[in-house]
Amino acid sequence: GVHRHYRTCRHCWKWTLPLPDVLITPIRQDIVHRVHTNVNKNHRQSYGVNMKAGMQQSAISWGTGRAVSRIPRICGGGTHRSGQGAFGNQCRGGRMFNPTKMWRKWTAKTNNNERRVAVCSALAASSVPALLMARGHRVSTVQEIPLVVANEIESMSKTKEALALLKTIKAMEDVDRVKDSKKIRRGTGKMRNRRYVERKGPLLVYASNNGIEQGFRNIPGIEIACVDRLNLLKLAPGGHLGRFIIWTQAAFEKLDSIFGTYTAASDVKKNFTLPRSMMNNSDLARIINSDEIQTKVRAARAGFAKPSQKRNALTNLGTMLKLNPYMAQVKRAEAAAGAASANKKRKLTPTNVKVGGKKSKAVKATARKCKDAKLVQMSKYVETKRATPETPCTSFLDSYNRAEETIPKGVMVDKTGPKK
Repeated sequence: GVHRHYRTCRHCWKWTLPLPDVLITPIRQDIVHRVHTNVNKNHRQSYGVNMKAGMQQSAISWGTGRAVSRIPRICGGGTHRSGQGAFGNQCRGGRMFNPTKMWRKWTAKTNNNERRVAVCSALAASSVPALLMARGHRVSTVQEIPLVVANEIESMSKTKEALALLKTIKAMEDVDRVKDSKKIRRGTGKMRNRRYVERKGPLLVYASNNGIEQGFRNIPGIEIACVDRLNLLKLAPGGHLGRFIIWTQAAFEKLDSIFGTYTAASDVKKNFTLPRSMMNNSDLARIINSDEIQTKVRAARAGFAKPSQKRNALTNLGTMLKLNPYMAQVKRAEAAAGAASANKKRKLTPTNVKVGGKKSKAVKATARKCKDAKLVQMSKYVETKRATPETPCTSFLDSYNRAEETIPKGVMVDKTGPKK
């Protein structure tokens, strides 16, 4: 691709430049965020409390039995300090819990290739106007993104000239946004030499410093970087993609030699190739519906059956028949047996049920007969329980009573019967 180039001497757009391949690499926000988190730790200063802080008293515990806690207490007497708790983090004048040490692991290592991929992603995101505007940059009036300016600005050493250039290329709106955002920091940091906070403005990337740093360093929000030493902390502040970058022509042309292209290797970075997209054209629907693809694919098959849902064979007869065809014969046999037993059952109408018509008397008579037969059968069963058929109930009781009267009183009778 080609890109327009702004020439400062005549204030007009002139020439075109090929777009470096690094600006069309895939944008990997996850890698940028992870690398930024690790790299941002590497400029921290170590800190820690005094190793003797809170432990420079003479104190000992009073032990148990005095109805006080077993915390060490200041020795001696004659002063308010004596008897007060010491050493513990819950005590006044005691040490903190887990005192901070200077030998904490302050830095974090990141793979070299991973850092390079993160820088490529940040550079590619800087060429997407939507990401720049989403990050908050005011680039609606800028002619084109990425913005490339002639090499004459590398020799600008006066801030007045730098401001005139920013107005010409319509980048002053973003600088004014930074000026309006300056405010006092919240918290204790305002007393620790970082009193003010403000937003990030444009990033100026140059190839050779002929005075450009002196000309632009005093403008609020403007940051300056050399194309040979691009830093992810400047390309994606806070891990957020879409930094507004102003390139010089020499720096823009040098990107291919630094990061390489898809056909040539880098002159600086060994064993590094630009990350490629999984698809050159990510519009999958357009690819599938294109004439080239549709002429090769077969026609859609009619009557495509969806995969059936798994069903329980114990509750679904169709599924059971697939597993056990004999189940159909078993079901028929069960149904026939049930019908036969239902026919054998004699359905009787009670005597108190009103039946209309001529059949009323016959139905009631049948019910009475059945009821009388049932009573007779019950009485025979009760008599059978009382005595045997050979010995009727009344005669058996009479003989038993007469035999019991003949036995003298005080004599124990074995009622279990004679022993064999």
